[in-house]
Amino acid sequence: MTPKQANWILVSVSMGWGISYIFMKLCVDTIPALTIVALRFGIAFIVMMMIFRKKVFHTDAKTLKYGSIVGFLLWGIFITLMYGIKHTTASSAGFLISTTVILVPILQVFITRKLPSKKISSGVAIVTIGLALLTIGEDFTFAFGSVFCLAAAFLYAIHIIVTNHFAREVDTLQLGIFQLGFATLFATIGTFILETPVLPQKVIHWVAILGLAFICSAYGFVMQSIAQKYTTPESTAFLFSLEPIFAALFAFIFLQENMGVRGYTGALIILAGVFTANATFRKRHGIKMMKEKSSIVK
Repeated sequence: MTPKQANWILVSVSMGWGISYIFMKLCVDTIPALTIVALRFGIAFIVMMMIFRKKVFHTDAKTLKYGSIVGFLLWGIFITLMYGIKHTTASSAGFLISTTVILVPILQVFITRKLPSKKISSGVAIVTIGLALLTIGEDFTFAFGSVFCLAAAFLYAIHIIVTNHFAREVDTLQLGIFQLGFATLFATIGTFILETPVLPQKVIHWVAILGLAFICSAYGFVMQSIAQKYTTPESTAFLFSLEPIFAALFAFIFLQENMGVRGYTGALIILAGVFTANATFRKRHGIKMMKEKSSIVK
């Protein structure tokens, strides 16, 4: 797989995740959060195990270990996100999660121990302004749901970086499938401890759960693991910045959501900051690729 093909796959994943906010919004008020997470990942895990049973049955301890780590992060991401969506709009949640694109290069700074570039610093400043418009109310208090969405974005950034590292050491298909299994395990345990499990009662709720399972989980997270082996964490985060655009579009079409002038202004500013911060990483990655090709020719 070429980096270009991997990036196109990640674009399709981003589109799938964009519609996930609609599915979550449809059932979050009637089904407990942990139950939704357990159902979506459980169904996805069973389906992927049936399709790739010959491949996943032959795995090793290292893959299971890595799968448990990314599965735990996945569980954390969607528990916080479910509570966030319950107290905010699908559109706002999508743009708040897009701050992952800023958090990835910031966390990479701590890993590489190099100071951020001017473009990253500018991007962070721009995103901060956009977040203020999107999350701080007229009474200057943070929206309750926004805090959970930002926590999900932070965990998501860690997940991207960790997945990118693990994908170079183990089979990516196995990693992607087993993370779904471990996320299911953690969510199921939490469901029986903290909630009263409730199955969907209406057709629309089952449609939402199955959409989350097949499109957003089975396809999305497995293909993310596979594609990330052939691209960089920064490129992955950059392409995932398309997710809130798809989320806002689908929310407008299917839920008739309107964030208002203040909300859309904040969202546009966040996107501007995201593109500003990641332009430097794309440029550096391109220069690196050109140097590698030049050395091969020589």
